[in-house]
Amino acid sequence: MQNEEFCMEDMKLLEKYNIPVPRYTSYPTVPYWNDRIDVEAWSKTFTECFRKNNADGGISLYIHLPFCESLCTYCGCNKKITTNHGVEAGYIEAILKEWQMYLALVDGKPVIKELHLGGGTPTFFSTDNLTRLVTGILDNTRKVDDVEFSFEGHPNNTTREHLQTLFDLGFSRVSFGVQDNDPEVQRVINRIQPFENVAAVTATAREIGYRSVNFDLIYGLPLQHLEGMRKTIADCISLKPDRVAFYSYAHVPWTSRGQRLFDENDLPAAELKLRLYAEGKKLFTAAGYSDIGMDHFALPGDYLHQAWQAGGLHRNFMGYTTQKTKMMIGLGVSAISDLGCAFGQNTKTIQDYYRSVDSGHLPVQKGIVLNDEDVLFRKYILDLSCNGHTVFAHEYYDVLKEFTFPQLAALEADGLIEWTEHEVKLTGAGKQFLRVVCRTFDLHLLRSVEADKSQMFSKAV
Repeated sequence: MQNEEFCMEDMKLLEKYNIPVPRYTSYPTVPYWNDRIDVEAWSKTFTECFRKNNADGGISLYIHLPFCESLCTYCGCNKKITTNHGVEAGYIEAILKEWQMYLALVDGKPVIKELHLGGGTPTFFSTDNLTRLVTGILDNTRKVDDVEFSFEGHPNNTTREHLQTLFDLGFSRVSFGVQDNDPEVQRVINRIQPFENVAAVTATAREIGYRSVNFDLIYGLPLQHLEGMRKTIADCISLKPDRVAFYSYAHVPWTSRGQRLFDENDLPAAELKLRLYAEGKKLFTAAGYSDIGMDHFALPGDYLHQAWQAGGLHRNFMGYTTQKTKMMIGLGVSAISDLGCAFGQNTKTIQDYYRSVDSGHLPVQKGIVLNDEDVLFRKYILDLSCNGHTVFAHEYYDVLKEFTFPQLAALEADGLIEWTEHEVKLTGAGKQFLRVVCRTFDLHLLRSVEADKSQMFSKAV
């Protein structure tokens, strides 16, 4: 797979391992969470975890800002399409109320190590409202010296004022959603975005002083082809983004209805999709980027690259991060919190979110409390995702032998890993199938008799 030229053996691997697999931003994965969790029990767990983890390195915050002015048909995120900017103030008020509910459960000031604004489109919001949000969240908190504030920006509506305001508030990293520069691809996914807009907003961010400017690209979108992918990547490389997230398009029309708005026959076949990835990887690495993990490339000067070299990467619902925290609080509709020993997701509709917050109840709706086995196998998956390597513990070794080792043997036979009964390492070929390797540690999936649950995930390639 490291060679851009494909052979019959490559295609055999593709056909064998191009199966529905979770993305492993969490373990256990969301389909195995409880649809209803007790909010009082969640509050108690939060308080206990906060007491243990706040002083030990700080916590991460994720704030979900769901509004977009138009629908991008490929998008699988929780979003609300509207051109009415009157919704901004009420939504920010609700987030600040939710945060105050969490603050009421703890003693002392939260220590903030990481804050990320995601969406939706965070730059849908005015600078005045973003200022109100961020200052309201940070009031009565402390920040660590190496705190990282980041946000997602749409090149079409991220203004100099947005960039300057957020920079002045402490933001040092911005990720711009580029996806693809081909006009025909942009048309079919309903995201018309001239490359001149990307270049202009990138230049402005650098002029202001952003430490890291990142691009998000997607391969596997409808109407994509090799020539167009080469041009998109060449255009992006010309701007030298500090890092690139080169995501595989996740086709899940059963959960993202917007994906039904284009013809599935326009999606690249599995072989072409893998070629698109291989071409992208070749071009990025030739331009000096390192393949640091699941879909991510970074230049040597970027601090994500430095963390990867030092073995200090971490992965959570915000993606790869340099900030290792044991606790992440998600605020806003559908936002996910990770307490280290439990996951919880807020209600997915804005109406239900407002109803919960206005009644004085945390809006968390579904989730799971991890047992000791979950915690250990989550570590295996995180190790592989961040470092390409993990060492087995003595605990639950019989479970490894029963469920994991037989599958590892098959993966080794196909050249995707090297393993012993003490450890496992990814090979270069295995990187493209990292999700498949992680699956060998997914006991919830492997034990499940509900085979149809596997169809809730996108394919590995």
